[in-house]
Amino acid sequence: MINKLLVANRGEIARRVFRTCRDLGIGTVAAFSDPDADSPHVSDADLAVRLPGAAPAQTYLRGDLLLRTAKAAGADAIHPGYGFLSENAGFAQAVIDAGLTWIGPPPGAIAAMGSKIEAKKLMAAAGVPVLAELDPAAVTEQDLPILVKASAGGGGRGMRVVRTLGELPDAVAGAQREAQSAFGDPTVFCEPLLEGARHIEVQILADRYGTVWALGERECSIQRRHQKIIEEAPSPAVEPGLRAELCEAAANAAQAIGYEGAGTVEFMLTVDGRFFFLEVNTRLQVEHPVTECVYGVDLVRWQIEVAEGLRLPAEPPEPRGHAIEVRLYAETAVAANGALDWRPSTGTLHTFHVPDVDAEFRVPQSYGLRLDSGVRSGGEVGVHYDPMLAKVIAWAPTRTAAARRLTAALRGARIHGVITNRELLVRILAEPGFLAGRTDTGYLDRVGLDRLAAPLADEETVRLSALAAALADAAGNRATATVQRGLPSGWRNVPSQPQRKTYEGPAGPIEIAYRLTRDGLRAEAHDGVRLVTPPRRDLAVGAGPNCEITLEVGGVWRGFEVTAVGDGVYVDSDLGPVTLRALPRFPDPSSQVAPGSLLAPMPGTVVRVETEQGATVTEGQQLVVLEAMKMEHRIAAPAAGVVAELNVREGQQVEAGAVLAVIAAVITEESPE
Repeated sequence: MINKLLVANRGEIARRVFRTCRDLGIGTVAAFSDPDADSPHVSDADLAVRLPGAAPAQTYLRGDLLLRTAKAAGADAIHPGYGFLSENAGFAQAVIDAGLTWIGPPPGAIAAMGSKIEAKKLMAAAGVPVLAELDPAAVTEQDLPILVKASAGGGGRGMRVVRTLGELPDAVAGAQREAQSAFGDPTVFCEPLLEGARHIEVQILADRYGTVWALGERECSIQRRHQKIIEEAPSPAVEPGLRAELCEAAANAAQAIGYEGAGTVEFMLTVDGRFFFLEVNTRLQVEHPVTECVYGVDLVRWQIEVAEGLRLPAEPPEPRGHAIEVRLYAETAVAANGALDWRPSTGTLHTFHVPDVDAEFRVPQSYGLRLDSGVRSGGEVGVHYDPMLAKVIAWAPTRTAAARRLTAALRGARIHGVITNRELLVRILAEPGFLAGRTDTGYLDRVGLDRLAAPLADEETVRLSALAAALADAAGNRATATVQRGLPSGWRNVPSQPQRKTYEGPAGPIEIAYRLTRDGLRAEAHDGVRLVTPPRRDLAVGAGPNCEITLEVGGVWRGFEVTAVGDGVYVDSDLGPVTLRALPRFPDPSSQVAPGSLLAPMPGTVVRVETEQGATVTEGQQLVVLEAMKMEHRIAAPAAGVVAELNVREGQQVEAGAVLAVIAAVITEESPE
């Protein structure tokens, strides 16, 4: 029996495992890197041990250090979570050799599936359908389009789509670099790209006595950069007959490698109903909550109890209802080379609150909303790890009901301090094609990322939010005159010039003019808008917004919650969230940057510099490649011109906002003076 368990991981998955350990009466140990010292997973554990350093290679990827940590804390078992060392057969064997219980499949099963190249050969021998493997050096025009994939690891890292032979060398080199950085193995291979196909996976659970459960399928087709952002169970495309075939193939795969514990067998499902093996994830999946909800199981509990030698019942439980999960990421959409790219958003997460949550890290007692999160209000989102803030899961009797519940939760969430992909998630959940179940791996390209990632708040909402922010600021300004104490700043006995407040909004500056009259605050040039009640400012500090404003807009009363942190102003309403920045009346000239400056969008490491000082560049030309959160981010020229300054070199660490280069316009005889 396990008495004390160390989770060799961090964030949300560590908290998830700790929750089940508390239910089982098992002691818990957290391991944490220096940036994670204040992480919620550290305070959730009974004991915590520091891993000196910041980068994964110094901390969560150090198997020897994690084993010493477990011994020092008196742990007798290790759960690897997902990512990091969860699919490292050497680490699994080292845990067993150290006399500890490994919460995962046998090292031999991990090794068998650790190389996607070898795994496909093994599955083919077991009668599981597989795609042909292509050697990158032997790819021809007839093979295109193809997908370059890392042989080790997953999570979309080390993957590139290639449509022309000219793209192949750079795609292979980039995939190799990313695979080496994320998994320590640069091996890549190619396989045919199945366009219009769906990404389907089957959850398996096996004990050491030969019983294998196949707990239905999950649909994970909606992906960006080969990373899943929405998952659901069951798939809207899988009928009972096909489900039986998928589950049988997954069970055969598990038996072929002597699997134990929880795992996932992934397939590609073509338009004509054929499916092909992709890989076996020899660990728990990020999206495991949707299966837990539909089948009413605790997969982490089963992982632990199977490792303790417990037998599975002969038959798995029956499914009930539909569950949809979204991955809420701290990231921002930016235009690059005529398309949208996504970059991590770092900084302080001032507020994080999802309304009406029924359960955290567990299946709700009945249908409801589940939240699995690794962050709390006031925490920092850094550059060293994956930028996922939380998984929000809705479980309901039908797919439509689950989508509606999830949409409402995301729209009502208060998330301040970092930019997220909330808008993208909300718009997908309400998009007719998604609601009709027409999802495949090309869904985002087909529907259009520009449209799906558009802000929830339109121009009128931004204007009203700025007005609410200005009135809230005025209500909170209690600077008083010497004679008439208690009168707010700007009060006049006779009409005078209005007070003015300027904010930087999504589309530029917004100026709000208002007067403080004997009848209260009155906005200028806002026809049809009236302040209904005085702003409420008696709210508990840290428990909600700084101020609540009710405005009458076209005869409809609307509430606005205003939260100010420094010069950042966050306004939440049913019309959509709006982030503003209060502009000073007299800007500091030293805060301005030179025109044409190429700024670092996030902290990171410069892995490549593709230009030199004095070079002529075109708008959108790739100049610098940064690595942050284990992904490469390409930084392009903001305009055509000449590289007047180049301030970085390969291997250099840069902070967000650092000036990487300055592009000067080319002056010609035709240029205006």
